[in-house]
Amino acid sequence: MVADVISAATRVSGIIGWPVAHSLSPAMHNAAFAALGLDWVYVAFPVAPERVSDAVRGLGAAGIAGLNVTIPHKQAVLDECSSVSDAVAAIGAANTLVPDGVGGWRADNTDASGFLRALDDAAPIALEDAPVLVIGAGGAARAVVFALRSRGARVVVANRTRSRAAELGDPVEFTRAALRDAARHSALIVNCTSLGLHEDGVPDQLPCDVLGPEHVVMDIVYRPGGTPWLAAAGARGARCVDGLGMLLYQGAAAFVQWTGQEPPVGAMRDALVLPQG
Repeated sequence: MVADVISAATRVSGIIGWPVAHSLSPAMHNAAFAALGLDWVYVAFPVAPERVSDAVRGLGAAGIAGLNVTIPHKQAVLDECSSVSDAVAAIGAANTLVPDGVGGWRADNTDASGFLRALDDAAPIALEDAPVLVIGAGGAARAVVFALRSRGARVVVANRTRSRAAELGDPVEFTRAALRDAARHSALIVNCTSLGLHEDGVPDQLPCDVLGPEHVVMDIVYRPGGTPWLAAAGARGARCVDGLGMLLYQGAAAFVQWTGQEPPVGAMRDALVLPQG
């Protein structure tokens, strides 16, 4: 937090989700506010799915200065926004809400740009006409597919519900054999699910033994030290990208929209890698 005392002048921003207590965004954004000496604070708002509309309208009416949106609300918030960016219109999901000046919200999606910046930083890869496997079809996957297609990638999507995968790209059966085959023929594999976030080993569904130095693999979830899947892929020579960069850069893009200032990316990164508690 920037100041020892929060006053009536303090600008409030935050994140809504369900659950949201685990979010690292408060640490990241509060570090940024402190680094720039801004009288702002960022908090987590746990919002149950059935209360999304009430919460979005209420937070707008209360003068909240900016919101991030995480699962499972990235699509539901759109019903309460006065306008959407071109990225949101194409992706169908939002992760950033910006005050529209009349007590409502303009929806944006900084996940797509955050994904590309993280990939470019950690494992640059030529995406034009490159075969890419995306695992998952939720709001984050929609942003990732949008970003990949903006660079000309050829995307296939695997999801437990085939119809949802087909909405985003050529569908791949969500079986071990099909995923292994698709990964073998892909230059980039992106896991957009929570598989591996909490397990101690590599989930059976995630391809591993077919990976090698010719592959880039990315987990969009962040786990200190990386997920077991990334560790296993790295041991086989693949270039690995964890979710820290995407979290960092989508947050930095939102910060600019809320404050009008360039974000202190170094301070934000430091806050993410320090032990939380």
